[in-house]
Amino acid sequence: MSVTLNKVIPWGRSLQEYTQMFNLSAEELNLRILGVGDGPASFNTEMNTLGHTVLSVDPIYSFSRAQIERRIEENYDNMISQVERKSDNFVWDFFSDPAHWGHYRLETMRKFLEDFEAGKMQGRYLPASLPTLNFTDCQFDLALCSHLFFLYSVQLSFDFHRDSIQELCRVSQEVRIFPLLTLNCEKSSYVAPIQSHFSEAGFTVDICRVPYEFQKGGNEMMRIRRNG
Repeated sequence: MSVTLNKVIPWGRSLQEYTQMFNLSAEELNLRILGVGDGPASFNTEMNTLGHTVLSVDPIYSFSRAQIERRIEENYDNMISQVERKSDNFVWDFFSDPAHWGHYRLETMRKFLEDFEAGKMQGRYLPASLPTLNFTDCQFDLALCSHLFFLYSVQLSFDFHRDSIQELCRVSQEVRIFPLLTLNCEKSSYVAPIQSHFSEAGFTVDICRVPYEFQKGGNEMMRIRRNG
């Protein structure tokens, strides 16, 4: 899945959000973690500061800091306006209101931008595109995919979901996906067939409640684990 930067809306989330979205325990933060489609999240840099190891992959990492920063600036006001217009679709507890949400997002992405060039040199940010990744089998303990699968069910086909998730199951022992809703705050029609496909393929697939909800009803993740 190649990308053109002018078609991407970079939007990143924090370590605190990742911990809640994926219900990560303190012990799990010490695992070999692959962040999939992390974009300008501060998850990697915050984890690195704490001495943990995360490798983040996203096709936008082929662009420079200045290019990504410019794209964030181009989309920021529009993102705030969209959330303000549809504020009833969201739960305002982690964030108090759209202005707080926007400020938090901007601070999160600034942390990423400050770390990006150093992180690329250290190999923590790799430009890579699903559905094929250049990693060995079971190279990671845990693959986390935030706000890509299911959210973009209209834009990304079922085959892309299936093949990409299959690749994550190849390179990691366990895959966690959040959220299970589309951009319209409706449960993706791909959730049930993906769950069936991987269950039939011999994986353990669970839908788990998590302590994070921004989209109304968006408080579940899919967990796919190898058996044996």
